[in-house]
Amino acid sequence: MSDQLAGQIDRIIAALERMAAPAATPIDWSAAPAYVWNGIQPRAVPAIEAPSLDLIYGVDEQKAKVVDNVLRHAHGHAAHDMLLWGSRGMGKSALLRASLRHARENQGTDLALVQVAPDALSSLTTLFAVLRDVPRPFLVFIDDLGFEEGDSAGPRALRSWLEGGVEARPRNVRLAVTANRRAIVSRHMSEQDDPINPRDAVDDQLALADRFGLSIGFHNCSQDDYLGIIRGYAAAYGLEWEVSDALEWSKRRGGRSGRIASHYITELAGRVGKQI
Repeated sequence: MSDQLAGQIDRIIAALERMAAPAATPIDWSAAPAYVWNGIQPRAVPAIEAPSLDLIYGVDEQKAKVVDNVLRHAHGHAAHDMLLWGSRGMGKSALLRASLRHARENQGTDLALVQVAPDALSSLTTLFAVLRDVPRPFLVFIDDLGFEEGDSAGPRALRSWLEGGVEARPRNVRLAVTANRRAIVSRHMSEQDDPINPRDAVDDQLALADRFGLSIGFHNCSQDDYLGIIRGYAAAYGLEWEVSDALEWSKRRGGRSGRIASHYITELAGRVGKQI
């Protein structure tokens, strides 16, 4: 081989090495308060972005159940997997994050959050295998979960993880899932009228909520609840507001929810040049 050809090969090898992705940095699962799991490797998150529990209004009954269950798990006591389902914008994911932040900052526990992207659901078994040997409690969080019509593998796997199959989540892990529907998958009206469609024939898809120890519904926000949420936020941030203006804001957005109320508070603060 000529020196010229050898030099060209060396340059090509060097270029390929520069293009190659760097080796993943090992993650310390005992150090961070939260992690994001993309199905391949984790990413540590240095702080949990969540409102104070005192700023979550309009869902007092749901809040009490979630906070109590999260604290049980954080302290190593028996605790449930949780499904938070129902109306959009009513604080399901915010409540989970706030409860975990409360368990860490106000109760001194070492509970960690691991958020899993819905498209990384198939890798949960790998994640569980890693977390099993870490001496701390974890809350694995799947936000806005939904299965496509005809997907039987996803619901079946989730049921196995919840019910203690060979790939079930370990004792130091609990699942927390948010979804817009209690059944997690779409239902057709025809199913309700079909006399040859017994529940056990569609159990994998339509009864997943029964596999969670806690299945907590979040329902549409009434006008009184909506105004109550705004009243609480405004008092906390020292903002003045008017009922008619708040109702007009909700009308322009086509509904009432905790999220819409939060956006209105941001608008009020912006009007007076205040950061919240």
